[in-house]
Amino acid sequence: MKILDGKLAAQAVKEELKKAVQKQVAAGKKAPHLAAILIGDNGASATYVAAKVKACEETGFTSTLLRFDSSISSIELLEKIDGLNNDPFVDGILVQLPLPAHIKEEEVIKAIDPTKDVDGFHPVNLGKLVQGQPGFVPATPYGIMLLLEHYQIDTAGKHAVVIGRSNIVGRPMSILLSGNSQPGNCTVTLCHSKTKNLESHCKQADIIIAALGKPAFLQASMVKEGAIVVDVGITRVIDQSKKSGFRLLGDVDFETVAPHCSWITPVPGGVGPMTIAALLKNTFQACNQRH
Repeated sequence: MKILDGKLAAQAVKEELKKAVQKQVAAGKKAPHLAAILIGDNGASATYVAAKVKACEETGFTSTLLRFDSSISSIELLEKIDGLNNDPFVDGILVQLPLPAHIKEEEVIKAIDPTKDVDGFHPVNLGKLVQGQPGFVPATPYGIMLLLEHYQIDTAGKHAVVIGRSNIVGRPMSILLSGNSQPGNCTVTLCHSKTKNLESHCKQADIIIAALGKPAFLQASMVKEGAIVVDVGITRVIDQSKKSGFRLLGDVDFETVAPHCSWITPVPGGVGPMTIAALLKNTFQACNQRH
């Protein structure tokens, strides 16, 4: 069993981007600029955004963090997004999800200029993904592809099972893995809460992407020997023995599953850092397209 180390792979992506940004700035061009919007005081969201801002600093990007109270109205938020859409110095915009209940996520995602939508959630970018056209790929699936690429995992002809059908991870992941690329060229089965005999589908898989948000859902009995397992889930579970008061669990029961795998991602330190690396790559691309 080998570890698909997201921290190492993300560092390699950031080093590459850092050199490219230095070269760009030396040539008199601007550094990529990412604007992040954080609403309310969700601890996990604040942690994620802080990691994104830190990654920008490490790579030589400019970043702006806009924080708003959870009482902000939809109209106010959409006005803020419109301002960023029209700001020539901002290349990428991300609104950290989840949003307060009174704000419609779909409305907010649609309000972002697709050419600045570095999270890759806008219907225009998802449509381009489906058609195999260049656009911004959702950061988590893109990060997983970069991780497989970094470790030179040959995916061609493999049977991949994706558990979870969200527009943020599951669906785009199934499209990327089935695409004519490397990594890619997989035969993909997309499973979800209504899938019958889920265990038998997983048992046949050469690659499993677990993205359903249920801690320790994937058990050893569901994994065949030598499978590659990518754990997208990250849930905070109360644990008084920890200084923080919680521990992080993935969708995979790592202890029992890992011995059966050829490769597996840890949680934390697997997919998370790669999501941020992919976000930076999208922002760099957005900057180059604009200037």
